[in-house]
Amino acid sequence: MLAHASHSRTGSPPPAAVIDGIFRALSDPTRRDVVARLSAKPASVSELAAPYKMAMPSFLEHLKVLEASGLVSSEKKGRVRTYQLASERLKVAEDWLSRQRRLWEQRLDQLDAYLLKLNKDGVT
Repeated sequence: MLAHASHSRTGSPPPAAVIDGIFRALSDPTRRDVVARLSAKPASVSELAAPYKMAMPSFLEHLKVLEASGLVSSEKKGRVRTYQLASERLKVAEDWLSRQRRLWEQRLDQLDAYLLKLNKDGVT
């Protein structure tokens, strides 16, 4: 997560590997659901796993992917591991999507202006 913080200060986008990891983590419906649930409050592994009909090792793999992407962090107290959302990583995805949206809006505006000019010039 420190790598992301330094990119925020410089204004430069994070490396492609960071973005790839975030979108890979969010590509799975189970992981997206876990992120949504953690946005409300931190939860233990057993609380997070309860709604899913899958073996615990499979569910733990989902948590590993989320943690590796930096979207969640965990803390172990005694025998209980609790996960919480690392919302600054969601901001990385939001910023990337915003840059893409601006780029495509600009391109569509240019196309619109070109088509209006063609129409005005009677070239249609």
